[in-house]
Amino acid sequence: MRYRMIERCRDAFPIRLMCRCLHVSASGYYDWRDRPLSQRAHDDRRLLERIRKIHDGSDGVMGSPRIWKELRYEGEACGLNRIARLMRQQRLYGIPQRKRWHKKVCGLRPENVHNHLQRDFTASEPNSRWVTDITYVRTQESWLYLCVVVDLYSGIVVGWSMSHCQDRQLVLQAVLMALWEPIRNFVGKAYHEG
Repeated sequence: MRYRMIERCRDAFPIRLMCRCLHVSASGYYDWRDRPLSQRAHDDRRLLERIRKIHDGSDGVMGSPRIWKELRYEGEACGLNRIARLMRQQRLYGIPQRKRWHKKVCGLRPENVHNHLQRDFTASEPNSRWVTDITYVRTQESWLYLCVVVDLYSGIVVGWSMSHCQDRQLVLQAVLMALWEPIRNFVGKAYHEG
């Protein structure tokens, strides 16, 4: 550590003066400076070149765990902590990835529920066919689920609801909002949940 400091400052101060101030011998400094690199240092340099190549190839996205896996896949015998140390020393950092939201696996459709539209999303008159869809919106506090009911004839949202959880009540509230609108004519309505 002291020798490295002397090496860094050798253009600004005399070497012998720095050795005296840091309580090391000048011969020890020169011995350290002229010593060839160890096998470990050679391996670290070679490994660092491969790390940089992989890191740059991923546009700086991959961090030490993923680079370590990539190197292991390529047949390089090295440890995760070593990769992390080399990356940290060179200030190479990956970009953290957001956790992915996985869609819930739905069960089978109940026997008494039928698809009346059969992928025919056209309507000949207002309020004859409605469809619903659910999406999620990120807010500062949490995720909110939004369910909308759309009239296929006009494309107008006729009902909607929001909730913190995606459940049956979310859809029922949106449909009830559409049904309770006083100007609607409800005869022969086909409803489809998307």
